Amino acid sequence: MADCVVNFLVENLLQLLSDNVELIKGVDDDFKLLLEEVKRLKAFLDDAAKFHSDSSQWEQLVQDIQKMVFKAEDVIDKFLVQAKLHRNKNKVGRFFDVSHLTTVRALAAEIKGIHEKVKKLREDNKDAFQPKPVLELPKKGVEPTQGPSLEDDEVVGFDEEANKVITRLFEGPAESLDIVPVVGMPGLGKTTLARKIYNDSKLSYEFFSIIWVYVGQSYKIKDIFLNILKFFTKRIEDHLNDDVDTLANLISDYMSKGGRCLIVLDDVWEATVIDHVKKVFPENKKGHRIMMTTRDGYLATYANPDPHNLKFLNPKESFELLVKRVFGKGSCPDDLVKLGEKIAGSCGGVPLAVVVIAGALRGRPNKSDWQRVQKNVAEHLYKNSQESCLKFVQMSYDRLPQEVQTCFLYCGVFPRGFDIPSWKLIRMWIAEGLIKPQQTYTLEEIAELHLNDLVKRNLLILMQKRSDGQIKACRLHDMLHEFCRKEATNKWLFHEICKTPDNVIPSIQDQDTRRRLCIEPSILYDFLSTRPFAEHVRSFYCFSSKQKQIELSPNDIKLIHKAFPLIRVLDVESLKFLFSKDFNQLFHLRYIAISGDFKALPPTFGTFWNLQTLVLNTSTSEPTIDVKAEIWNMLQLRHLHTNIPAKLPSPTTTAGKASCLQTLSMVSPESCKKDVLAKACNLKKLSIRGQMAAFLETRGGISNLEELKCLEHLKLLNDALYMNKLLHLPPAFFRLVRTVKKLTLANTKFPWSEADRLGQLESLEVLKLKENAFTGDTWKPEVGGFSQLQVLWIERAELETWEASNLCFPILRHLVLVSCDKLNAVPLELADIPNLHEMKLDNTSKAVKSAKDILERKTSKNIKFKFSMFPPETESKATQ
Repeated sequence: MADCVVNFLVENLLQLLSDNVELIKGVDDDFKLLLEEVKRLKAFLDDAAKFHSDSSQWEQLVQDIQKMVFKAEDVIDKFLVQAKLHRNKNKVGRFFDVSHLTTVRALAAEIKGIHEKVKKLREDNKDAFQPKPVLELPKKGVEPTQGPSLEDDEVVGFDEEANKVITRLFEGPAESLDIVPVVGMPGLGKTTLARKIYNDSKLSYEFFSIIWVYVGQSYKIKDIFLNILKFFTKRIEDHLNDDVDTLANLISDYMSKGGRCLIVLDDVWEATVIDHVKKVFPENKKGHRIMMTTRDGYLATYANPDPHNLKFLNPKESFELLVKRVFGKGSCPDDLVKLGEKIAGSCGGVPLAVVVIAGALRGRPNKSDWQRVQKNVAEHLYKNSQESCLKFVQMSYDRLPQEVQTCFLYCGVFPRGFDIPSWKLIRMWIAEGLIKPQQTYTLEEIAELHLNDLVKRNLLILMQKRSDGQIKACRLHDMLHEFCRKEATNKWLFHEICKTPDNVIPSIQDQDTRRRLCIEPSILYDFLSTRPFAEHVRSFYCFSSKQKQIELSPNDIKLIHKAFPLIRVLDVESLKFLFSKDFNQLFHLRYIAISGDFKALPPTFGTFWNLQTLVLNTSTSEPTIDVKAEIWNMLQLRHLHTNIPAKLPSPTTTAGKASCLQTLSMVSPESCKKDVLAKACNLKKLSIRGQMAAFLETRGGISNLEELKCLEHLKLLNDALYMNKLLHLPPAFFRLVRTVKKLTLANTKFPWSEADRLGQLESLEVLKLKENAFTGDTWKPEVGGFSQLQVLWIERAELETWEASNLCFPILRHLVLVSCDKLNAVPLELADIPNLHEMKLDNTSKAVKSAKDILERKTSKNIKFKFSMFPPETESKATQ
């Protein structure tokens, strides 16, 4: 497969050349020649993506292409800065000044030099890469016929899991075929669990035939069928020449003569396997079963919408497994127990990681050895894992599409154990150029598809869901984090700045391997004290999981501005930032995430013509932040996030191209003028916070919302200071925001009698009524409204009586009630809503009994239903 990182670099260079036609006057012809050569490289890489090679020549060729692309990118970016400065100085004139003409000529010479090198590189390597098609063989070596598993006497923490799966195998549909998929991330012990179940004596009482088949990536359907057939006949050689259909019929005949059959399919990667194996079962109403293991969530839900998600080991189970693997039947010495518990805990509940670390500790009873391992568990996972951890992750990685491979590796820029907000990750992927544009989807939609793909493949851990079921936050397991760091470093995707063993900050001057830098806050001061300067650096990240900001002197902060003049992505929310003259010259910035004592967004931000995402967190005591920059001329700006309301300027002209802003979170009500929203007509997400009284008047700001034809998410947050004023929901509200899918209200104190107006929103899927959104003690919604509502969240309401039928919320899926301590009951009729599968009550004690009645009615109909309560001691969950 062609290198994914190099391919995306070439694509970004093509985009860079085509997006800046207006600024490259004077060197047009030279650019065109370079563009043609880059296109040839791209075509070469696309063709090479169909093949694989482990030759050193190919690796060298990839690196040579990468260096050429970097060189071209540097030259072009430097010139674009000069051209921008020149244009700003001489907006009226049509001719280059002498100094700029010299710059243009120098650039032309450099481009010609690069062009010749690229051309020579291509011509010199016509025969360097001799690809061979990927046919039957896996990418690296021959795959074993049996997947690895832990020894039976070392299985820990799987008793409960095994009982759950066995119960499903026994109690599933009595007559029809049922599939029980076991799904989880690499190394979680899926095969171990399956083997434990396969060997359980209880199965022999239920199943006449129990057959184990290892599938793997390089399977053949015929081989799978032959392995099944071995159970029924010893004369397997008589059927080696039979085709697949003949074998399937033969197996079906054998099964029809016997009793109930269980086939265990281990390590399944393709839906084709499931489809073919299902065909061998006769329709004789005996309740046959398939149990399968897979790491692919999509595949698991294809086989059964309700797969068994294998849990992680808890700390106690991890330590128990570690002790068994290190000491056998012996016990852990007292002086090593605490260290052992820390080491086991660092494995993140993954059995394979525990086993690999145990290998590093076995035969080493010295406390100093254990301390060395404990300091860097992730590093030891790969020092001792050429046949385990690395191989397991590599198998999943190799199956990803090229673009998704790069997105996955990029997740390693975040610190180990960091909960990654999905919106941040998506914005950064886009700013880095990792997402290819497509005609039918926005970049954000494509990126979200990639994110869901990585979670479904169990390469990212889902940490938190949004109310609509989408991913809110995710995390890399430490084992996968280390893989991403190492693979990304090898591919020059990013570099982590760490002190050397002798406490020295390493150089960042390598122009090829140091393009993106991530650094821990603890060594940021030492790094800046070296006064770094590197034009080749395009991204700089300093993340912290702690809330406390890093305080550096203004002079130290300004060193960041000077260090990376061609930077594109800057995420330093962990430190207290400030602006400077040098910062204003960073024209290539696409993504900025900063924190500081900002009272305003200065006019100079309007010069960031490439800026796509701006995240601004201010600690000012002011109620709003004043945006003085002409953001309506920033035609690339897609997302503006502020932690307090922003006061937006009016456009200087209503003519020209509309803004491509998709997110404004959050703005003041007075900013929502007609001319502003007309310019921001592509908005999808809008959060408004402040004094809402004037805004909610029909002729006030709310009528301007009809300019937003693409609006999907809307928040109306009234400041608590203004809660005493009586507010009303405008009668025409549903007409103004008819495209809204998610609506959040807070402190608006509308009368409950007006809530039915929200039911007229024909696209509304999620309704969040936060603290004091409505006031009054009774809500009786009318039948026929809320036709598309799937999630209803009511929080801190004075509600006492709620009367509703299943026809009021016909497709409601999820109900959340938080701190509704006066509510007497949840309407029992909601139990008759077919889609209602989840209900959560927090500090809503009076309604507990009615909620349990709904749970009982659901479970009596064999409907899967999740019910949770807080305080936790009263928590109850049911699944049937």
